Amino acid sequence: MNVAKHMEAIFLAAVFLVSFTGFAGASVPVLHKHSVVRAVETDAAMPVVVVKAKRLSAAEKVQLGN
Repeated sequence: MNVAKHMEAIFLAAVFLVSFTGFAGASVPVLHKHSVVRAVETDAAMPVVVVKAKRLSAAEKVQLGN
């Protein structure tokens, strides 16, 4: 068999089949029967992190870098 002679046709046929199945599968709607979204209610407040610090000057940054 001379497969190398027909390799381009085989490749194009494979690309066509993969593309066709991708588009066919993408058009099918997904059925979600039992999916229910619920909000979680808690009594506690959301934790907040507060950072209090002064900014370093350029000289202090250079000193820390060494």
